[in-house]
Amino acid sequence: MDFFAKKRGDVQTSVPLYLYNTLGKEKQEFKKSPHAKEVRMYNCGPTVYGRQHIGNLSMFVFTDILRRTLDYNNFNVRQVINFTDFGHLTSDSDEGEDKMMKGLKREGLSPTIDNMRALGEKFANFFLEDIRALNINPDRITFPRASDYIPAQIAMVHALEEKGYTYTVKSGIYFDTSRFPDYGKLGDINLAGLKEGARVKVNTDKRSPTDFLLWKSSKKLGWDSPWGKGFPGWHIECSAMIRAILGPQIDIHTGGIEHIPIHHNNEIAQSESATGKKPLARFWLHRAHIQLEGAKIAKSGGNVVYLSDVVERGFHPLALRYLFLTAHYRTPSNFTWEALGASQTAFAKLVALRLSLKDVEAVSPRPTWKQKFTECVNDDLDTPKALAALWEMTKDESLPPAERLALLLDADRVLGLNLAEPDESARKLVAGEQKEEVVSESLPENVAALLKEREEARAAKNWQRADELRNKIESEGYSLEDTGASSRVFKL
Repeated sequence: MDFFAKKRGDVQTSVPLYLYNTLGKEKQEFKKSPHAKEVRMYNCGPTVYGRQHIGNLSMFVFTDILRRTLDYNNFNVRQVINFTDFGHLTSDSDEGEDKMMKGLKREGLSPTIDNMRALGEKFANFFLEDIRALNINPDRITFPRASDYIPAQIAMVHALEEKGYTYTVKSGIYFDTSRFPDYGKLGDINLAGLKEGARVKVNTDKRSPTDFLLWKSSKKLGWDSPWGKGFPGWHIECSAMIRAILGPQIDIHTGGIEHIPIHHNNEIAQSESATGKKPLARFWLHRAHIQLEGAKIAKSGGNVVYLSDVVERGFHPLALRYLFLTAHYRTPSNFTWEALGASQTAFAKLVALRLSLKDVEAVSPRPTWKQKFTECVNDDLDTPKALAALWEMTKDESLPPAERLALLLDADRVLGLNLAEPDESARKLVAGEQKEEVVSESLPENVAALLKEREEARAAKNWQRADELRNKIESEGYSLEDTGASSRVFKL
């Protein structure tokens, strides 16, 4: 709910919005395009061959904060997040196995187009459930499926072929990056270093290590095309969907930092070649990676956490969102259960503050505090500083309750912690904070033994055993709240 929909004109700030543009490697003021009435934003979305882990989900909390900040600055936004449901090989440089094929093998399904699309829909729906839990509204976003835009992708490949940007080899049709002199301009990619690498040896069809697939030939699976049966390359998917839905030029394009050297430079090359050198996007924003307990998040190595894991351990999904907000999107960060516990405590305190003001009617936010908060979020989405400003405001004893509530709800228009109407789970967190904690020394001997064994199981990452022991402890009349390596104990 937009609490200030009727009051938006009451308080005005003159703080310009600055975003870090990877293309210029600097913060640049973001202004409305003179050629469009709305901000056209494309966010590289998930490849839907499995559940998205918390590192993947952090990307979409970032794009939601970006969307909310644009809304906060009175821009009209049209947002697109794609679902890749074919063609994304395990290596972004057109090598390895198709990720959707991996998903089909895992599920025991035969490799057909229908099965691939069904698998994609299954995990697209899981993704939508997860982002809803993180208070991201999918109803305001367009979610195209790549497999629904095959004709548009074929048309773009054909246009590039007619303009002389392609060459054909046994494995398919490649984009010839030597024809695009600006290739690698995003992130200042060292092309000389790439040419000395081993990628050409791995794929001898390529003339250059930077050339990339536009159409992959396949006798067994794919769609019919002027070049025979096959399917479009991963990179052409995004370019074709952008052009079909948002037009040849957009305002903002986002992705992870891993997309900069290959995927996004490929998008620029093929899109700008097809449209006559018109810039694909005015701003490029990229999110840094999140580690898990100090190590890379990796499904193959088992070092992975899903939102369902977070919830099963008693954490509110918005505690995870709060944790993401404590680090700037361009700063690498580290997920730990201890940090999530601290974020849950902070989130519960904000909910408690909101509930303490439930009988108060908000007024317009005090301009000085609104200005301070806006300066933070308009400085390249600096959510850590925005949170700090919010907490500083809560300690301002000169604020009457009506203004305190106004500022809390106004800030939440960007932060997205659902403070206007906390759900039942958030309200229970507040009740939990108000319960008396039981210290370990006063626990019955059998409960203390169970708690010790559970902490050992958690240290060994034996989550199944830890959950079994939690149930035993609860059957003894105690509840647990995990906070990193240890747990808080409450009497039920």
